[in-house]
Amino acid sequence: MNKMLRRFAGLCTLAMAAVWAIPAGAQMAEVKEKPPMYSYVSFWNIPRAQWGAMEKADADDKPLLDKAVASGALIGYGNDVNMVHEVDGSTHDEWWSSMSMAGLMNVLDQFYKNGSATSSVLESATKHWDGIYVSRYYNWHPGSWQGLYTHGSSYKLKADAPDDAVAMVSKGLIAPILEKELANGTIQEYEIDTEAIHTGAPGTIWIFYLTTNADGLDKVSAAVREFRKTNPLAGAAFDSMIDWPSHRDYLARTNATYK
Repeated sequence: MNKMLRRFAGLCTLAMAAVWAIPAGAQMAEVKEKPPMYSYVSFWNIPRAQWGAMEKADADDKPLLDKAVASGALIGYGNDVNMVHEVDGSTHDEWWSSMSMAGLMNVLDQFYKNGSATSSVLESATKHWDGIYVSRYYNWHPGSWQGLYTHGSSYKLKADAPDDAVAMVSKGLIAPILEKELANGTIQEYEIDTEAIHTGAPGTIWIFYLTTNADGLDKVSAAVREFRKTNPLAGAAFDSMIDWPSHRDYLARTNATYK
């Protein structure tokens, strides 16, 4: 990520300083950085005729993943069915999360050894790719759920964004909103991710949250709008760092387990 231009730096510094100057009762508490949490995600474009087989394959993977959670190797896992299809996008994905890269890779090795990674339904995929992500701003409620909604958003930072832009927007803007929605039960999990293994250019942020029903999507959207309304300088600081034409959203139905 390039160094910020001085003029841009001044704008962001003033905007963020103004945000922190808002009286404590009018803004949310800053969220502190946590130890890195890693997630492995396999994306698949599965022909519609094979969707039932894909559901069965996900169910067949559950015992191995449950064992990894029980041992502490993983802190969570799940699978998604994309609700808004794109021409070149995925229809399904499977993911698992750990507090170490070793935890991710050891589970992947087990899938290769037991044949799950080369099952017939996966061989039917017309497209496939993987990603490994890392988050330092995240939280969850323990439990298992079927049919959650996952909302995801990707944001590309401008080339002249500050080197600490991810931390800046996470701890002071995004995570506080999502922490509040987690506390009131609107969402069950959230994370703010960047790539741990870069398969694309650095500088993209992914924001994900899981809600138990569709009403939760509206509640989080309303919370974001209210925050921007009552903290306009915070919204301006975020907007100044984002390359908006590259912004994309994602919506899926999710089965998930968190320890």
